[in-house]
Amino acid sequence: MDASGPVSAEFTWTPPTFDFSAKPKLTATLSLQPDSESPHNFARKSLWCPDGESILSQCENRSFQSIVYASRKQSTLPQSAPILDFAWYPGASSSTPATYCFAASVRECPVKLLDAADGRLRASYSIVDHRERQVAPHSLAFSPGGDKLFCGFDSAFEMFNVGSPGAEGVRILSSPAKKSRDGIKGIVSSLTHAPTSNSIAIGSLTPSPWNIAIYDLDTEPVTPVMYLGLGETASAGVTQLKFNPTSPHLLYASFRRKDGVYAWDLRFLGDGPFMHYKTGNTPTTPMTSQRRYFSLDVTGRWMSIGDQV
Repeated sequence: MDASGPVSAEFTWTPPTFDFSAKPKLTATLSLQPDSESPHNFARKSLWCPDGESILSQCENRSFQSIVYASRKQSTLPQSAPILDFAWYPGASSSTPATYCFAASVRECPVKLLDAADGRLRASYSIVDHRERQVAPHSLAFSPGGDKLFCGFDSAFEMFNVGSPGAEGVRILSSPAKKSRDGIKGIVSSLTHAPTSNSIAIGSLTPSPWNIAIYDLDTEPVTPVMYLGLGETASAGVTQLKFNPTSPHLLYASFRRKDGVYAWDLRFLGDGPFMHYKTGNTPTTPMTSQRRYFSLDVTGRWMSIGDQV
């Protein structure tokens, strides 16, 4: 190829298409590496790398396991304590080593930024309570550009500049005081940054009528602009939040011991969610307290919801 020749700029990315006229075919079954010290080890959470080349799993035996899909190459990244959550760096790709990393929350440790190839520590971000103890967040989320890292814990979340490891974060309280009835109380179990605006949604694991809050990060101080929830009669703990990637006014949430996923249109707020996406469970199916994750495709058109066996 002549490097001095004209460069074509005709490439146009097109989103994937899905055919749901027939039942999807199972193309592969992947297993975790065996662990003699933890024979009943299992994956608590698994996420595709943004480049679609590998899968990272948070495991019960205090480790991360990575599987490269094409080659089936597996690697184990052991941790010193139980893992609470992890999040891929936006745009992470094994072909671009600088981006191939993820944030991890490990009990009684600073938040870690780990290399996804070999598990080495790239950076750390400390959350310290009033007794000078390390706080491990229960939820993690990056901003779309990867410059900010958000960490949710008890009645608060902390915002870090990813490019300044070791520096103090900005703490935003979800409730002004312990005895206050205002705001959101309990563990911030999920966070999600809006795809096109500088705002973030947080949800609490404590059941209450309005346990989801939207914060405008451009205000000083950072304050909530609205509260959402299932209302007085159907309150439940939030387990996951996600904005629609192409329609950022749509917010989705799943709840503990609630079937399916609920949706709000932030432009027209009424008494509650405008849509409830249900699974195939019947009213007699026992509800589980475990987290059941959901995901949206890149176009924001299709949703997949984890179910119980």
